[in-house]
Amino acid sequence: MEKIKKIYLMTDLEGVAGVLDFENWCSPGARYYELAKEFLTLEINAAVEGFFEGGVKEIVVADGHGPGAINPKFIDSRVELLRGWPCGWPLNLDKSYDAVAWVGQHAKAGSEYAHLAHTQSFKYIDLSINGISIGEFGQFAMCASELRVRAIFGAGDEAFTKEAQNLVPGIETVSVKRGLTPGKGDELTTKAYSRRNYGAIHIPPERACKLIRDGALKAIKRAENEDFGIIRLDPPFERVAKFRAGEEYPETISRETHPSSVIALMNMPFNPKPVKKN
Repeated sequence: MEKIKKIYLMTDLEGVAGVLDFENWCSPGARYYELAKEFLTLEINAAVEGFFEGGVKEIVVADGHGPGAINPKFIDSRVELLRGWPCGWPLNLDKSYDAVAWVGQHAKAGSEYAHLAHTQSFKYIDLSINGISIGEFGQFAMCASELRVRAIFGAGDEAFTKEAQNLVPGIETVSVKRGLTPGKGDELTTKAYSRRNYGAIHIPPERACKLIRDGALKAIKRAENEDFGIIRLDPPFERVAKFRAGEEYPETISRETHPSSVIALMNMPFNPKPVKKN
């Protein structure tokens, strides 16, 4: 296998150790938002340390949290920071990268025993491509696979790590917390679901960073000797998105297809229609 020299590191906030809930930790102006950004930046730096120790020469870190969640002042000086994707999917990823990785990633909507699980927003019940249920991780991993860029590492809550392992056999993962809420919650409204998955047991941030650093290094070493990280994609592609009901709008479903490209499909607008009830 070829050496991993250039990595695209996608990040999010809800999957970070010590980020306890959405209201107080994940939105600008929230009580602990700046501390959450610090925790994420520390986890990023830990992964970066492991990657560079493993021989990586270039890392671009993407801030993937909606309002932003990285503190540029404290990020490792060896990386470049990416924020904003004016051309849509695949979020500035191209074939110049050897691998993609994730830090702070949460599980997809409807995941059991997850912490702060959602897909883009709490409005989603499910998103699937060709019948495979995916979240934010899966969407980007599939785009990477279309470009033949390997998915080698992911850190986040335990439900996310299981999701990643099921979609990308062989991917190296690190769990930094585990959710405590059973069931999927598909029957809930958007508002109710947004407050559903708050129970979790967290690893302290310092220990989480050590696990992430070691996991990133292990992923690099394995990737040099093992063939993993590419999802099999079989066209044509169908995307199905199911959206929750709210107080003033019904549950809806959207279906779109593309004959040859997951990336093109991901860039197609949704066309949601009310779900017909028996």
